[in-house]
Amino acid sequence: MWLFLAFLAVPLIEIGLFIQIGGAIGLLPTLAIVVLTAILGTWLVRNQGAMAMGDLRKSFNELNDPTEPLAHGAMILFSGALLLTPGFFTDAVGFALLMPPVRVAIMNYARKRIKVQSFNMGGNAQNMHFRGHPQKDEDVIDGDFTEVDPAKKPTHDTDRGPSGWTKH
Repeated sequence: MWLFLAFLAVPLIEIGLFIQIGGAIGLLPTLAIVVLTAILGTWLVRNQGAMAMGDLRKSFNELNDPTEPLAHGAMILFSGALLLTPGFFTDAVGFALLMPPVRVAIMNYARKRIKVQSFNMGGNAQNMHFRGHPQKDEDVIDGDFTEVDPAKKPTHDTDRGPSGWTKH
C-alpha cells in the first residue's frame, strides 16, 4: 500500500512543483535548474560512491561488519537515481541522501526497527589466511616442481608433431 501511495504521490508533487516554480521563474530557468541538478548530482554521487566503495573494501579487508558501508552505498545509489529523475522533490530527497548525517539518521532509525538474529564472517582468526578465505588441511595440495630454463625452447618430436595440449 505504501508503494502504491509513493507512486501516486511523487508524480503529483513533481507536477505541482513544476507548475509553481515554472510559473514563478519561467520555463527556461526551470529547465536549466533541472539539468544542472542532474549534472551536479551525478558528480556528487560519483565522488561519494567512490568513498563508499573504499569504506566497503576496508571493512572486507579488515573483516569488519560490512552492513553500514553497504547501507551507505545503497543510499548513495538510490540518491543517484533520484537526482537523475527530473523533478524538484526527487532532487531534494536525493541531495538529502547524499548528506552523511541524513544517512546516519536513517541507519539509526533502521537499527531500532531491524533485529539481526545472527551474523557470521565465515571463519575465525585461526582458520583464516590471505584476505579472509578459510583454509583447511584438506584444501592444501602438496606438489613438486622443476624450474625450466626460460632460454631453452621446447622441442618437438618431428614424427608426431606438436602435442595436443597446444592445439586450439
